[in-house]
Amino acid sequence: MTENDLLYTLALQHVPNIGDITAKKLIAHCGSAEAVLKEKKQNLLKIDGIGHVILSDLFEVYHLKEAEKEIRFIKENKLKAFYFKDESYPEKLKHCIDGPILLFQSGHINLNQQHIISIVGARKITTSGVTFCEKLIEALVPYNPIIVSGFAYGTDITAHKAALKHSLQTIGCLAHGMHTIYPKVHKKYMADIEKNGGFYTDFWSSDTFNKNNFLKRNRIIAGISNATIVIESAEKGGSLVTADIANSYNRDVFAVPGRTTDSQSVGCNNLIKHQKAHMLSNPLDVPYILNWQLGENEKLAIQKQLFVELSDNEKTIYSYLKANDKQQLDIIAINCNMPIFKVASILLTMELKSVIRPLPGKLFEVV
Repeated sequence: MTENDLLYTLALQHVPNIGDITAKKLIAHCGSAEAVLKEKKQNLLKIDGIGHVILSDLFEVYHLKEAEKEIRFIKENKLKAFYFKDESYPEKLKHCIDGPILLFQSGHINLNQQHIISIVGARKITTSGVTFCEKLIEALVPYNPIIVSGFAYGTDITAHKAALKHSLQTIGCLAHGMHTIYPKVHKKYMADIEKNGGFYTDFWSSDTFNKNNFLKRNRIIAGISNATIVIESAEKGGSLVTADIANSYNRDVFAVPGRTTDSQSVGCNNLIKHQKAHMLSNPLDVPYILNWQLGENEKLAIQKQLFVELSDNEKTIYSYLKANDKQQLDIIAINCNMPIFKVASILLTMELKSVIRPLPGKLFEVV
């Protein structure tokens, strides 16, 4: 995108009555943002859904003047600006109808890695929530995922810090322009994130910070990822909005279940109950459901970790299934020299650990 293209796209983005969906409709009709701003009003009014209210402020000169200021800010702060039709614009976000027409980036983000997950949840995350989030990211290290979150208190910063600990790329989606940071206490993490990831936002440096920005920001968190994971949530909260957006994009959603008496588990339990999310009880549920594949070296590493967690009988059954593919319960019991009732119990435990999975016909196989 040339600087001239950026200028006119910024100007179009600055028009208050024109959101991303309408802007894309106008650009599709006219060919470019510049063509939209230079088109005659009566011609634009012929476009389905475009009326006088939408166009009332479109041709004001100050939009271009504000765009010029924002270009100076982008240059001075060495930011990148991606147009929604650019190859460098996040591929998954291109398929979101309300994805921003312009996305601003700081840092060194590389989206060539296909395993991208968003992790969201309560700002007042519990100790068990922190532990699960950290163990989840640790377990996914062999898959080298990109960890996306909102850089806010609680779950967000826990996810970012865990990603940094394991040298995984992490992306913070901001609810404000790049001229500030919220919360300020998280400023100390910015340099490390920008070295191995970075930040995205579609807000300008001149945008006023307000709570509604967080809801708008959530579409980017959901949009750039394969799946969204909700660690904890009260009955209402921004993370549930992100989950709803992800569902609207036909992306996978996971939720960590909790006790019915825990207030921070109500939101996750409801997502699972209403079939809006996969139940996430084991970190390996994520690669299994998303069908992530590993190279041989990574498989050996995971198998080594599994054997540390398995009992002797579980190791025996795992080794047998690994060597003999899918097998029936009775055959497993005979070849592993164990009673059927005992094997049935062990297989259930292994299934809960996401080590094996049941198949029709009383068959079982290694995950």
